[in-house]
Amino acid sequence: MSTSYLLARDVCSSQNHFNGENLGARISAVFVILAVSAIGAFFPLVVQRCPYFKLPKWCFFITRYFGSGVIVATGFIHLLAEADQALSDECLGGVFNEYPWAEGIALMGVFVMFLLDIVAHKRLDDKLAKKDKLKAEKAALENENSLEIQAIKEKVDDTEDVKSTDDDTPTENVYQQILNSFVLEFGIIFHSVFVGLSLAIAGNEFKALYVAIAFHQMFEGLGLGTRFAMTPWPKDKQYIPWVLALAYSLTTPIAIAIGLGVRNSYPPGSRVALITTGCFDALCSGILIYNSLVELMAYDFIFSPEFKTDDGMKKMLWAYFCLAFGAAIMALIGKWA
Repeated sequence: MSTSYLLARDVCSSQNHFNGENLGARISAVFVILAVSAIGAFFPLVVQRCPYFKLPKWCFFITRYFGSGVIVATGFIHLLAEADQALSDECLGGVFNEYPWAEGIALMGVFVMFLLDIVAHKRLDDKLAKKDKLKAEKAALENENSLEIQAIKEKVDDTEDVKSTDDDTPTENVYQQILNSFVLEFGIIFHSVFVGLSLAIAGNEFKALYVAIAFHQMFEGLGLGTRFAMTPWPKDKQYIPWVLALAYSLTTPIAIAIGLGVRNSYPPGSRVALITTGCFDALCSGILIYNSLVELMAYDFIFSPEFKTDDGMKKMLWAYFCLAFGAAIMALIGKWA
């Protein structure tokens, strides 16, 4: 075991910044953060599903692209920057100070997501090709006068890849949107755990951090909720966006409660905590950055039919402004949280 490792292990902090003050406010944070997270995540879903809350289309338009900007900034400012801060801490020493591990792990996350995207698209293409082939066989059989027609048709109809209507079969576009929703949820939820822990044991900066994280959670939830609401979920999966919104709403408050429970023993500056937090944040940043650039920016702007109309350029510029504004607000919040 090298001397640098022993030195690093000894100098990493074994304490936290909890000063015993504002305990009532810390407890209230569990409920306040739960409320603002739920408002952000559920509001788009409620507005879309309930006729009493119907809003004009431009409200959803602004919310959608503002939320996309929030998610873009989350990957860069709230995940990658924090991962770099944790993994480059001088107390870690050794290889951690010799290589930009945060950026390296984020790069791995990007390529892992790219590979998963390739595999998912390949499987979907194969599934749709098989479905089209079976439908073609069925159509051909309907034109034949054979005693075996009914038996073969029943075999084709029983195949799970063939639906009675095309509406129940997700297209590649719909499948991609569903996959994107799950990936964004995964990346943000892991980060939310550490957000909650950091708020629970914060020191003198608690008040500023409390306010910043409240806005952070609401805007982030708004970005996720809008994505969930805009995704055309299959009829038998209509409950999933509500479950995802609930999971997001509960993660940070639960983490705050856990942090309060271990406030006198959890050392966020320890070697294990720094490495764990840094690695998870870096990996999640790679996931969010990939999805932000590929799905929320390239796909939504360049390939979306929404901007291919006569006034498409005007709408795209408005969408770009909303995206940039959302990213700017979230980047500003990164100064405190």
